[in-house]
Amino acid sequence: MNWLRKNLFNTWYNSILTVVCLVLLFWIGWGVLSWAIAQAQWEVIGVNLRLFFVGRFPPTLYWRVWIVLAIASTLLALTWGVFFSKQSVNSRRINLFALILCGVLLFLPLDLNTRLWLLIIIILIFAGFWLGRRWSGAIAPWLSLAWLLSFPVIFWLIGGGFGLRPVPTSLWNGLLLTLLMAAVSIVLSFPIGVLLALGRTSNLPIVRWLCILYIEIIRGLPLIGILFFAQVMFPLFLPGEIRLDRVLRAIAGLVFFSAAYMAENVRGGLQAIPRGQVEAAKALGFNASLVVLLIVLPQALRVAIPAIVGQFIGLFKDTSLLSLVGLVELTGIARSILAQPQFLGRYAEVYLFIGLIYWLFCYAMSLAARRLEKQLVN
Repeated sequence: MNWLRKNLFNTWYNSILTVVCLVLLFWIGWGVLSWAIAQAQWEVIGVNLRLFFVGRFPPTLYWRVWIVLAIASTLLALTWGVFFSKQSVNSRRINLFALILCGVLLFLPLDLNTRLWLLIIIILIFAGFWLGRRWSGAIAPWLSLAWLLSFPVIFWLIGGGFGLRPVPTSLWNGLLLTLLMAAVSIVLSFPIGVLLALGRTSNLPIVRWLCILYIEIIRGLPLIGILFFAQVMFPLFLPGEIRLDRVLRAIAGLVFFSAAYMAENVRGGLQAIPRGQVEAAKALGFNASLVVLLIVLPQALRVAIPAIVGQFIGLFKDTSLLSLVGLVELTGIARSILAQPQFLGRYAEVYLFIGLIYWLFCYAMSLAARRLEKQLVN
């Protein structure tokens, strides 16, 4: 009561504003709830759930997607456990959360095979988290290598080849394609952006001006223009016998675009480092490369974490533009579902669902960034 009186009802006009806002929120919430319960046709989501997640990926090969999800989930859980191994965790709350997840899994309208896979993944997530916390010292040195090796394994499982049935990229649709494009683009654009930022602050005029030219040109172009060039114009400049896959061309466009913005975010972090630290390191005998790698760059990246994560979130959402250049990612598959005769006009249900998916992943990245920033500060 004291908090309410101090923050919401401390003056007569704040009291009026509080009441008006509460009435407005109640009116909006009641309208949305009434629509969701009485008018919305959520069958469009239940019937097309697999299309949303994996698109036209062959149903007989879904086991590959489940293995990919298990690998990614386990590595994420291990990483989370290693990074936050020094923070106290309420084990009872986590165990209760695991039990709730398993209980919810029993009531979801899923087939037995899907339930078993989800149960295995939940077990792997919690096991990976506790292993990362318990043996963080032994796992941490190998974590980067594990992530690096996971990418070729994931692409091998999804794309096939080398003993597995090939799956053309035209069948990589829905959330599967969105996550693949976002993950690969983030992993590739980050080191390129760091190199561009270091190049822009270099004392070598040629390197510095080349980096400035690249950054300013790319930042002056819209992403849709770069994607259009990668998908339509770039193949015209290649010899007739060379045909790059559409997914590779889209990844290249996203990487080149994101790297320019990433470079500016990292450069902002570099400028925040006091000049005295560089001079002190040189006085101790460090050469220029060691000063940058061991002293300047780690501090700059820590300072730039909010901007870098913001760029990652923006890149994840920018994958929705791929539907405009012929790739059927999450937004593109939504358009295909809305074209089904029995679900014409179900825009609100479909776009609310994919909006919820985007929000969940973006919020997860934001939450992880805040926790990581807090961990590094402490």
